[in-house]
Amino acid sequence: MAADGADGVWLDITGCAHLQGGEESLIRDVITRLATQGIAGRAAIAETAGAAWALARFGAQTASVIPSGEVEESIENLKINGLRFDHELSSELERLGLRRIGDLLRLPRTALVARFGARIGERLDQALGLATEPLSPLPPSPMRWTRCRFAEPILTLEAITAAAEGLLVAVCRRLGKEQLGVRRLVLTLYRVDGETAEVAIGTARPSRDPPHLLRLVAEGLGEVDPGLGIEDMILAAKSVEPLAPAQPDLKGLAAHGATGLTRSVLEAEGIGRDGNGEADLAGLVDRLASRLGPQAIGRLVPRESHIPERAQRFAPVFTAGTDAPWKTTRQPLRLLPRPEPIEAIAPVPDDPPILFRWRRLVHRVRRADGPERIAGEWWKSEGEREAIRDYYGVEDEEGCRFWLFRTGLYRQGTPARWFLHGLFA
Repeated sequence: MAADGADGVWLDITGCAHLQGGEESLIRDVITRLATQGIAGRAAIAETAGAAWALARFGAQTASVIPSGEVEESIENLKINGLRFDHELSSELERLGLRRIGDLLRLPRTALVARFGARIGERLDQALGLATEPLSPLPPSPMRWTRCRFAEPILTLEAITAAAEGLLVAVCRRLGKEQLGVRRLVLTLYRVDGETAEVAIGTARPSRDPPHLLRLVAEGLGEVDPGLGIEDMILAAKSVEPLAPAQPDLKGLAAHGATGLTRSVLEAEGIGRDGNGEADLAGLVDRLASRLGPQAIGRLVPRESHIPERAQRFAPVFTAGTDAPWKTTRQPLRLLPRPEPIEAIAPVPDDPPILFRWRRLVHRVRRADGPERIAGEWWKSEGEREAIRDYYGVEDEEGCRFWLFRTGLYRQGTPARWFLHGLFA
């Protein structure tokens, strides 16, 4: 079962109808039960969810049961609204004289998709059973996209960029109301000859800053071939994440500079700069990625491991799910590529060293903190069972601070093995 807006319910009755005497008996029982509660209900049973929805809302009968194999015949005389198009697309189809589902079924699918987008083909396939449509109790994700059609095809890069700018403002305005920021945007351009071109961008952190996003989109627009002209453009936010409003710096919105978006528009819509210094760094990363490719820019992200050298991994900068917070630890920010062996002298096994030799230099310890024991990840391999480390933070007489560890448990007659793993600032 799944909700369908505020006035509908989806029900998957596969294998259940015989318990109520068949589909006809089941649907009559449902309508009767709704009527006893003062609800004027309509229902339909069909092989596909799309056909059942269309018949329940636009069919001539209050209760409809469509026999197997007769889906197309049962819906071809219904209004095109039965295919669950948005209002804008339905109005455009009706303006062209396409008022019934059968009108669409008789047209070449390739021409429909090229003119109105992939959504029209998807809805037709779902209604006819050519595409799957699993039911989910979760509400559908809201559509975060906007569209611009042109009375005359546009050809110049300046006109295409100006249209993209308007679409970006509209999308960012919608995201601002939901306190969301975009992580991936796709701009689809439909040419007069039926060909399409796409410009896809990603961001290192959520953003709803139109000037910044426009700079990224403009990088790709320069490589688009408009052909005989662009007649339609769709901008869709494919991936979004929460982005709360942030206080700008003293420079405020003037930091945007001359971008074609006036300061008053940005202030009125509440879609100005979305951060401080972090946003500036993220903007630099986004520009580098748009020029060098997203795989060329990466960063260290946390990984579930308590072994210091395994607690992070390298990931592309736009990889989803890389914004998990780092765990607070006492280890230094700078670790060596691998622990380096040292010679150390400690008065008793569990005490920190009083001096150690690293890279031919002797360091006398003035202060020390520890030990902090870290056990090996025994579930990974047999050798990890004995991989126990006792870490110490030490400071020498020169004020330099080091992160040392002794490996293994103390065994009489076996010299302790010491390593230097990191340097404190």
